[in-house]
Amino acid sequence: MEETISLQELFQTIKKRIILILTLTILATLISGIVSYFFVTPVYQASTQLLVNKENSDTPILNISEIQTNLQLINTYNVIIKSPRILDIVRKELALDSLTTETLNSKINVSAVGESQVLTITVQDPDQFIARDIANTTASVFKREIIPIMNVDNVDILSKATAKENQAPIKPNKMLNMAIAMVVGLMLGVGLAFLLEYLDNTLKTEQEIESLLGIPVIGTISSMERKEQDKMDKMQQKLQAEGANRNG
Repeated sequence: MEETISLQELFQTIKKRIILILTLTILATLISGIVSYFFVTPVYQASTQLLVNKENSDTPILNISEIQTNLQLINTYNVIIKSPRILDIVRKELALDSLTTETLNSKINVSAVGESQVLTITVQDPDQFIARDIANTTASVFKREIIPIMNVDNVDILSKATAKENQAPIKPNKMLNMAIAMVVGLMLGVGLAFLLEYLDNTLKTEQEIESLLGIPVIGTISSMERKEQDKMDKMQQKLQAEGANRNG
């Protein structure tokens, strides 16, 4: 016969193991908070934007084919910005001797803004001021070096990267990490509670006996607390002493 579990039994299991569930939930949240606040290095972000055209035009006429060509070259510009040709100069100008070109490359992300000719250079670093300097220097070096590389003589820096003392890091997201840990801890606690309930094959209530054997319970022996037991023992000893005195 298949065993079925009612919704009431599920709630009873959760209620019985509520301390375990709450303990795991709180513990997971606290561990996540401690790690996020004290052990994970914060990472800051700085961005600058460039407008890249193929060449200066003396006529204000909009050339559609030229715009399409510029858009197709965006991916090429992305590769050039992150190439050693640019990054080696950036390292030299900022005296970043402790960083290799590969490490510097991993800190920089270049992306196009929609279908426009605008490039965004985003830098992430544990120091917000270094992130700012890398972003601005990379943009300046690219603007200077792209002229001999591709004969692009019309690169404009639309906005420079900035940094502040009280700037908030983008990573880690402490509150999000704690919320995720809380959910994981809750799920783990509930799962462990049902696992322990499944492994526990002892009978604890009259209802469980009736359900298992299919017969009614005739009588039960009530439990007695320790204080009451001690009181009964003392009373029994007193009566025995009184009886012994009478017989003596």
